[in-house]
Amino acid sequence: MVKLRLKRCGRKQRAVYRIVAIDVRFRREGRDLQKVGFYDPIKNQTYSNVPAILYFLEKGAQPTGTVHDISKKAEILKELRFNQTKFG
Repeated sequence: MVKLRLKRCGRKQRAVYRIVAIDVRFRREGRDLQKVGFYDPIKNQTYSNVPAILYFLEKGAQPTGTVHDISKKAEILKELRFNQTKFG
């Protein structure tokens, strides 16, 4: 099973996170399938590769709670629902 989760980067006391698609059997810092975004909690900045995130969500990937909240703020989940109603 694939999950969209945060992968910690940066230095001590200045953490930044990559949003990655990763197999649930791998650890947090393990090998990811694809990098799909970036989140900086200090500057409150987010970059998301929307087509890649939508691709993984359509294939059944489950976002973690934090990634779900980030994508909700970025309105990515609305696009997923829009695509499903448009094509399905």
